Amino acid sequence: MDPRATSESRWATAGPDFLRSEAAGGAALLVATVIALIWANIPGDNGYLDFWHHEITLGWGDFSITHDLQHWINDGLMTLFFFVVGLEVKRELAEGELNEPRKAALPFLGAVGGVLVPIVLFKLIVGNGTGADGWAIPMATDIAFAVAVLAVLGKRIPAGVRILLLSIAIVDDVLAILVIAVFYSSGVSVAWLAAFAVSIGLVLIMRKLGVVRIWPYVLLGLIAWVELYESGIHATLVGVAFGLLTPAGIVGGRHLLSDLEHSIHPWTGFFVIPVFALANAGIVFSAPLISDAVASSLFWGIIVGLVFGKTIGISLFTWLSVRFGLGSLPEGVKASHVAGVAMLGGIGFTVSIFITQLSFGNSELTEIAKMGILAGSIASAIAGSVMLLGAGKEPGQLSVAEARDPSAQDS
Repeated sequence: MDPRATSESRWATAGPDFLRSEAAGGAALLVATVIALIWANIPGDNGYLDFWHHEITLGWGDFSITHDLQHWINDGLMTLFFFVVGLEVKRELAEGELNEPRKAALPFLGAVGGVLVPIVLFKLIVGNGTGADGWAIPMATDIAFAVAVLAVLGKRIPAGVRILLLSIAIVDDVLAILVIAVFYSSGVSVAWLAAFAVSIGLVLIMRKLGVVRIWPYVLLGLIAWVELYESGIHATLVGVAFGLLTPAGIVGGRHLLSDLEHSIHPWTGFFVIPVFALANAGIVFSAPLISDAVASSLFWGIIVGLVFGKTIGISLFTWLSVRFGLGSLPEGVKASHVAGVAMLGGIGFTVSIFITQLSFGNSELTEIAKMGILAGSIASAIAGSVMLLGAGKEPGQLSVAEARDPSAQDS
């Protein structure tokens, strides 16, 4: 079989496969979140916090790193999640909705609006007071949860809505990664950063020499993780770098990027992200904490940023890109669909909690921020679902699946 034909068929199914796995992953994430909330609120028990704050040492002597279990999950295990994000971005840049300037303009501008407006609203509410370091919390969109909501809505919305949401969310991830790299790193060591650059250079040399075995890249990835960790830049960004370095073409007779995405994505969707939620979503609800949260500008800054900031930012910037001819909406998508997508963009669970931990560590501010994220994400999910259900599909409009398979219309 012609490898190019195989490549084209893989790219043709990559989007639908991705959506299906994200939807199922969103369900797993929801279950893990509920378990974490129940576990953390068992009366008279401190087992949740004790379990995740148990310290673990990896290495030996001067070559060891000690952190609690939650920290290892957030800094170590989440590297695999960011690797998949890097693969997804690379796929979209190579063959997806971001591979041409005109196609990329609309989701790019929509995502920029969905980042800037929430930050502005957050700053207006919180100012320079307590919690100001969490300004980036409401800028993130959780792809898994958002796509899971679309999966529940099913055929009642156009297929183009899924394309639009996915494209904006992927660009949103890229912007969040840049913010983490620039604003949530401290005390950067030039020497360790130079060592990391050498590791990246070795990856490029191995690619040039045609090395196709996976284990040398895994070994270099582990070394690069330590180098970036020691440099002061958040170590999970190693995953993004290696994802973007993965070749998009045929390597050794197979489509390496697609194969890696198909093999690793289930692990991140059904293990990494649910474990992250288990370790981080457990808010211990108490009357004093709820009272402090309601009185906190941080709590309201996050909610307003997610619910209103995302809606205004994505809708406005998307409208401007269409108005000035910079991009066009997918087929069958109208203004009310864009508003619904913008509202779903306010589901900021995973990356928002990730940024919360970077901002405040383990403190009362972290718990208040998590409450704001939970409330804002639930409100955004409900508002987006109602908006999209109200928008519906044009009479007689078929989804992509229905157009390819007429029998799907009767299912």
